[in-house]
Amino acid sequence: MAKGSSGRDSGLAEWAGFRAGRIDRIGQIPCAVCRGNGWAGGGRPASLSDMRLSARVDYALRAVAELASVTGGVSTGRGRTVTADQIARAQEIPPKFLESILLQLRRGGVVRAQRGPEGGYWLARPAEEISLAEVIRVIDGPLAHVRGQRPEQLGYHGAARALQDVWIALRASERQILELVTVADVAGGTLPPRVTDLVADPRAWT
Repeated sequence: MAKGSSGRDSGLAEWAGFRAGRIDRIGQIPCAVCRGNGWAGGGRPASLSDMRLSARVDYALRAVAELASVTGGVSTGRGRTVTADQIARAQEIPPKFLESILLQLRRGGVVRAQRGPEGGYWLARPAEEISLAEVIRVIDGPLAHVRGQRPEQLGYHGAARALQDVWIALRASERQILELVTVADVAGGTLPPRVTDLVADPRAWT
């Protein structure tokens, strides 16, 4: 129990530090883009070298992976239910923050919930049918933005005209990976070869 309390306290302190602007990362996900998209109330533009995933998305992905692993939902969708507090302790997610994330996931058709003594959460469908891209879209909307806009909505002129094609290609590349990887892949620790090949390249880590 002490370990769980420590994890919650650590997560809350990290979240408070992020909101106060003292730290720029939560869960090892760079948050410049979160602020650029207005999620944390800031207006600083995001660097294209950063991952464009908010801490909210990071926590959502961890939560659904935990559900898939613990409930037996990797193959069946519905297994035993897991409470929000159990997920928060296992993944060290601030409980209040997690509750709002689970509400979004429920409204987006990714998880289901049941109230009462036997209540809790479970995956709405088998984990093999839920891609990471679906979870991200439910939480944060479209996968790739530049200055808060979809690439096809940007206006480039003259020598910079080709940049629009670059941003669209970047979005397509991200989609291919995130649509390929499912919650079951993450929960089972076995990623598709295309992903493991990319990770094996030392340049991917810099």
